[in-house]
This record gives sequence, C-alpha cells and structure tokens, in this order.
Amino acid sequence: MCYLYQEQHEKRFIPSMVNINAEFVNPFLEAASAVFKSILNVDLRRGKLVIKESPIPSLDVAILIGITGGVTGEVVYSMGYNMAYKIAETLVPGLTEQQMKQEYKDVMGEMANMITGNAMNLFATTGKRINMTTPTVVEGKDFTITLIKQTTLGINLYSPMGQLEMNVALK
Repeated sequence: MCYLYQEQHEKRFIPSMVNINAEFVNPFLEAASAVFKSILNVDLRRGKLVIKESPIPSLDVAILIGITGGVTGEVVYSMGYNMAYKIAETLVPGLTEQQMKQEYKDVMGEMANMITGNAMNLFATTGKRINMTTPTVVEGKDFTITLIKQTTLGINLYSPMGQLEMNVALK
C-alpha cells in the first residue's frame, strides 16, 4: 500500500505551517494503489510530495473531481498521454489507434471514478461521508483551467505504465 504517513518519522515531508490533514489524503493513496493493483495488476510507488497553492495539474491528461460533504475541495489526477493510452489498452484491448483517441478519455474518467469511489468508501469507515462530482477530463499541453486556490498536496506516484500525479486540495 502507498500511504502518506506509514511511519511517524515520515511527517517531516510536510512543513508544520501547512494545514494538510493526512486523513484526507491517505484514502486517495490507498484507493489508487488498490485500483491499480486490482484492475491493472501493477503497483504504485510513491515519489516526491510537493506543496502547491492549487491543484493545477502538470501533465497532459487531467481528470478533475470535486468533493463535497464531510470533506470539501478538489482532487485532480494527471498523467502523460503514454500512460493514459497504456491504461486504456489494458482495460479495453483491441482498440484501433483512431478508436483509442476517441475512447481513452472515457476510460480515464472511469478509472478516476473507481479511485475516488474507493476513497469515498474509506472515508465512510471513519464516519465522514463525501460525495464526488462527475469526472471532467481535460487534455493538451496548453490548456487553462481555473481551480480553487487552496493548499494542495501534490503526490507523484509511479508504476511501470508511467507517472500519475495526484493533487489533493481538501479541507
């Protein structure tokens, strides 16, 4: 599993002046690890943690999900085209190149639904009920999106398929 705080000494990654609650982040990390393992048969390895001013993605394909309820904010998953295509090829084998270009966004939205849905279930076990918006998939190198300005934890996760960036801006 891939948790933000596996051991007490790992808390040094987040400055004490930043208000990011591990109990808001860990369900998304655990859910992403579980979905990648069960659906794609790959493990995620946590990389560098970054504090950001907003959940703006840095990679080519971004999936935006709003969170409401006991915890509010946004979670933005992003990845490069290569990773998105590898995931789509694994989940929907046999697509032609043209079909892949048309279908991969739907596959990415569904993957984000699975991760966020699993995270919702993990929140529920702690007594927090959350709801999520329908995923919005945005692609391109020069897209502009407006997201909430809120302290965000950017988490880089790595697999044999590529890098997944998860930006969690919850309070």
